[in-house]
Amino acid sequence: MRAVLYEDFLVRPTVCEVADPAVPADGVVLKVMATGVCRSDWHGWMGHDPDIRVPHVPGHELAGIIVAKGPEVRHWQIGDRVTVPFVCGCGDCQECRSGNQQVCRSQFQPGFTHWGSFAQFVAIHRADLNLVRLPESLNFDVAASLGCRFTTSFRAVVDQGRVSGGEWVVVYGCGGVGLSAVMIASAIGARVVAVDIADSSLALAKELGAEVVINSSGLDEVARGVIDATSGGAHLSIDALGHTTTCVDAISSLRRRGRHVQAGLMLGDQSNPPIPMSRVIAYELEILGSHGMQAQRYDAVFRMIAAGTLQPQRLIRRQITLEESVEALVNMNRFESSGLTIITRFDGERLGIDHSF
Repeated sequence: MRAVLYEDFLVRPTVCEVADPAVPADGVVLKVMATGVCRSDWHGWMGHDPDIRVPHVPGHELAGIIVAKGPEVRHWQIGDRVTVPFVCGCGDCQECRSGNQQVCRSQFQPGFTHWGSFAQFVAIHRADLNLVRLPESLNFDVAASLGCRFTTSFRAVVDQGRVSGGEWVVVYGCGGVGLSAVMIASAIGARVVAVDIADSSLALAKELGAEVVINSSGLDEVARGVIDATSGGAHLSIDALGHTTTCVDAISSLRRRGRHVQAGLMLGDQSNPPIPMSRVIAYELEILGSHGMQAQRYDAVFRMIAAGTLQPQRLIRRQITLEESVEALVNMNRFESSGLTIITRFDGERLGIDHSF
C-alpha cells in the first residue's frame, strides 16, 4: 500500500510503498477514506511522543470502510462504515471497566503506538470495543474531522468542563481543538471569548459563535482583557494550544471557583508550565485534563450533528492528497492556515488486503 513514512524523527517523510497491514485476530483492517492532519502528528514526527518507534506511519483522525476482519470480531462486518477514537481501550483494566477507555492503562493509539492512517489501509485492534459506526448521512471527511480535535473538545467542554448555558468560556488557541471548542460551547448556550494571535483564526472563531475575540499578539496582560470582557473572569477556560503561556493565561482568566481544562498537549519544552498555584488555592479553581473521548460517547455528538446544533463540516478548510500531506505535516508548527486539513485522496489505490487467517 501507499503510505507516508518517516524513517527517523525530524527526517522529512516520504510517500512510498510499504507492506499492507496484517489483520489482527481481535481487529479489522480499514480502507482509509479520510484522515485529518493534526498537530499531534507533528509532535510525533518531532520525537515528542515516547510511544512512537521509527520507521513510522502517522495519522490518528480517520474514517473508513472495513475490508478485512479477524476471527474474534463479533459485531462488525466487511463493508461497515466506521471511525475510531484516537485513544482505544483494552477492555480489561479498571479504567476501561468503568467506561473510561480514554485513560486506558494499555492504550492502542493508531498513529502513535501503532502505524496510523496516512495510508491506504490501517489496522485497528480490539474492534468490538473501540469502533464507532458512522451514520449514513455523515460524510467520511466530516467523520475524520471528529477523531481527535473535535471529540477532545467535546469532552473538554461538556464532560470535563461541565459548561452550562450563560456561562463564560474562554478558549486559548483557535486551531482545530480551539475552534471545535468554540462551536461546541456556543451550541450549548455559553458565551465564548476566543484568544489567538492570528486575525484569520479569530474571524473564523467569530463565525462559529465567539462573542468576543482577542488578538493576544504583543499583549502583556491577556488575562486582564478576558476578565474585563467577562465582568470578572470566565467560568471555564480551555487551553487548546498546549503552551506555557496559553496555559498560565487561561488559568489566570478564571473567576473564583472557575474550571480550567487542559486540552492542548504539553510536550517537549512546554511540559512543565509554572501553574499559579497560589491563585488556584485562593480562588478554589479546578484544573482538569481532557484526553480524547470514549467510543460510546460519539452518539451524543452524532445527535447534535443530526439536529444541526453542531456543524463540524464548517471547520474543514482544505482537502488534500496523500502527497500534499507531507508538506502539511512538517509545517504544522507555522499555523499557516485556519480550520482543519483532511486527506481525502489516496491515489493509486489497490485492495491488496489478505483476508485469510
